[in-house]
Amino acid sequence: MNTPIIELKSVGKSFRSADGSARAVLENVDFTLHEHEIVALLGQSGSGKSTMLRLMAGLIPADAGQVLYRGMPIYGPANGISMVFQSFALFPWLTVQKNVELGLEAKGTDPAERAERAEAAIEMIGLSGFESALPRELSGGMRQRVGIARALVLEPEILLMDEAFSALDVLTGERLREDILDLWQSGKMSTKAILVVSHNIEEAVMMADRILVFASDPGRVRDELPVSLQRPRQPASPAVRSLIDNVYGLMTGASLRQGRVSAQEVKLQLGDRLPDADIARMEGILEVLVEDPFNGRADLPKLAEETGLTDEELLHVSKALTLLGFAILDGGDILLTPLGEQYTRTEQADQHDLFGRQVLDNVPLVAYIRHGLEQDPSGDLHKDLFLRLLRFTLDEDDAASALRVAIEWGRYGNLFEYIYNTGVIHLPRDEEVAPAA
Repeated sequence: MNTPIIELKSVGKSFRSADGSARAVLENVDFTLHEHEIVALLGQSGSGKSTMLRLMAGLIPADAGQVLYRGMPIYGPANGISMVFQSFALFPWLTVQKNVELGLEAKGTDPAERAERAEAAIEMIGLSGFESALPRELSGGMRQRVGIARALVLEPEILLMDEAFSALDVLTGERLREDILDLWQSGKMSTKAILVVSHNIEEAVMMADRILVFASDPGRVRDELPVSLQRPRQPASPAVRSLIDNVYGLMTGASLRQGRVSAQEVKLQLGDRLPDADIARMEGILEVLVEDPFNGRADLPKLAEETGLTDEELLHVSKALTLLGFAILDGGDILLTPLGEQYTRTEQADQHDLFGRQVLDNVPLVAYIRHGLEQDPSGDLHKDLFLRLLRFTLDEDDAASALRVAIEWGRYGNLFEYIYNTGVIHLPRDEEVAPAA
């Protein structure tokens, strides 16, 4: 194994919940990034991947454990570590040249050297001739190239990439990814190690020497998959497709030691996140599964190609269908259950009732909302009541997402109704609480 360049030892990080208590985002994270390797980090949104990168970049401190760079603790931003963000984060009033020079300027580099190094980085990333352009005059891919040049001009030993290609269209993202790999393979960049956070499974397989899968609540490394394929890798090759299938299996919740995942394995607690899956996508997947050529079972990568869903979207939908008992996840495959097939054969009005029963039985947040409405004399409650409850265990974005999904699922299952302009949730009209005599 090559020399360790950065190490996380039993690292933990917490943030404050609404009640002031600490909510663990990372717990007991052990990780080593070695020289001459690219590592991809996969996991669901909110699992702490970006927090881990910020710890490694020295942008935030760890609450427990140690973050070491070349064997020394990191107490702030390190000179040898650069980060590329999902958002382009360019100053709109500065030219490409000046945006790339910013880091060097902050370090007090001589203006002449600053200009020379910036020009070299701009040329290396394929933007020669655009030095005087403003960000608004560039395409999304070109703007992200500026962000990468701004990171590389500092000649970092470690390059941290946080969803660096996800804001781009598919072809632009692939082209930029290939250019980064070409620079890596050619040795033109000084970087000795790269850590990539991504939601794109194919991207991880195409780039990485190792793939880590993060678990959530709190975030920690759950599985690690070595990738021994030589570069350049062909997306359509059997070896790459097999690896993609394996990673899908890990991402659906199966570990390297376990196979099927059914509703019993994904039971939720009241304050848990919910898969961000809308009804139309769930029903669309069920309809595809029940017909030829799948006949009740599909390979998830092939299903993603068939439906046009991103990896993240398909994983959310698959987990939702599993949670509700309509499907079972078996490694990198999804299987329709008898209940799921029954759902596709049922009349629409009865589908709503069946969906409602499954949601009520398997989603504690929806059951809690329904129970609260039944107990309240007016039969209606404001959504903020439940939002405050969720903030005790989830951050603001995750709490809002969980409540949004619960309301959507509950409405579709005829369990309650929701008035958008007032934020009030109430029992269906035909179930409204009668006034006291």
